[in-house]
Amino acid sequence: MTDLSRRALPALMAPLAALALPTAALAQAPAAAPTNPAAPGTPTALTLMLDWFVNPDHAPIIVAREGGHFAQAGLDVRIIAPADPNDPPRLVAAKQADLGVYYQKNLYLAVDQGLPLARVGTLVATPLSTLSVLRDGPIKQLSDLKGQKIGFSTAGFEELAVDTILGSAGLSSRDVTLVNVNFGLSSALMSGQVQAILGGFRNFELHQLELEGRPGRAFFPEQHGMPIYDELIYVAHTDRTKDAALRRFMDALEAATTFLVNNPDESWRMFIDGPRKELDNELNRRAFRDTLNRFSLSPAALDANRYHRFARYLHNRKMIREVPTLSRYAVELPPA
Repeated sequence: MTDLSRRALPALMAPLAALALPTAALAQAPAAAPTNPAAPGTPTALTLMLDWFVNPDHAPIIVAREGGHFAQAGLDVRIIAPADPNDPPRLVAAKQADLGVYYQKNLYLAVDQGLPLARVGTLVATPLSTLSVLRDGPIKQLSDLKGQKIGFSTAGFEELAVDTILGSAGLSSRDVTLVNVNFGLSSALMSGQVQAILGGFRNFELHQLELEGRPGRAFFPEQHGMPIYDELIYVAHTDRTKDAALRRFMDALEAATTFLVNNPDESWRMFIDGPRKELDNELNRRAFRDTLNRFSLSPAALDANRYHRFARYLHNRKMIREVPTLSRYAVELPPA
């Protein structure tokens, strides 16, 4: 296995343009917040950097704002979509944003390279990434990929992921050709440019392939050797891990997520309201429904074993130099 830990921090596959909403559409003022219990008369301002353009993966955040949950917590949350998916961890580490949506898998590399980041909450508590093929194509089992091409979007985890998944079938990344297809994962697969794609999200790409009349079949990494992990998390600067405002943010998200799963139809209407009306299409509707049971219902809760386990996995494969102390990079915020 090539030591990838010195490469630039990877950004996992970003949702497709059909799911994206321009940054400007997020710039409208949030609902007015009531008195901040920590500073009477003034709500606490927080800046949240998304991992990419707004999409159904961010539904609890949108519902928390549109449903007034942030306001009730005395928060004025500014939501920003980055121009570059590598921006959120850098801006949070530089204290130019209070919170960022990031990936558990990437967090270890960021910490290993010295960024002062800590996981303070969970957004999507299950893996979403897949290794996918066409259902009517020549690949029926993983061993059929020997000598074939696998497309990926961004460098960093592709070799490790392929080695792990194909390892369950007695193969490795040396038995295939890895092809960087940028963000054209589905089109590369449908056109025959590659025979499989790595990094397509099971709640998006599989639906897109079906809507295009080319249904796919997914091999799930966590069923082929990769430890289970949180796909999307919230990170903050390590200096902020005792900040009561961040705990109020997580409590508001907990209330919004419970509302979301109890009231999916009303939450969908909130999600596509006003400037987000461009998201009202069949692909997003399917993705929204498919992601409901993947959101963390206790976003502030930390599964220490899950984080230790994935750190050991990366260290054993020389992706990071050491298994870091958990408190360095993942915390459960104290009560507000």
